[in-house]
Amino acid sequence: MYRPATIMATLIPESELSESFIRASGPGGQNVNKVATAVQLRFDVVRSPSLTSYQKERLAKIASHLMTDAGELIIEAARFRTQVQNREDARDRLAALVEEASKPPPPKRRKTKPSKGAVERRLKKKAGRSAVKKMRGRVQDD
Repeated sequence: MYRPATIMATLIPESELSESFIRASGPGGQNVNKVATAVQLRFDVVRSPSLTSYQKERLAKIASHLMTDAGELIIEAARFRTQVQNREDARDRLAALVEEASKPPPPKRRKTKPSKGAVERRLKKKAGRSAVKKMRGRVQDD
């Protein structure tokens, strides 16, 4: 039997995962059109009792491109030639996503003001450029 996806302190039970096997377009040799080696792993994030509400929100943000409108996460794995390897790959990718969702978000950027000296230098430079451009005007004969 296969192990459930272990994620740091979170353990997602096998009953919450749904797998279907499809034909892969990648490596497989002569079997590529006969054997369904690719794995499509489905995990219902919205209705999962294993995840905290924080993890669900972060997962929806991090993996939005893999989520359906109903809140189901779909991971397709077809890197390897065997079903077993692709199954493990899909579960490892799910574990990595949930682990990433468990981390706190990066700190937001603090707004800073330019120093008084920097503002003065900028305005002085600006006035200098303005003076140079004013000198480029038409020359008048007296």
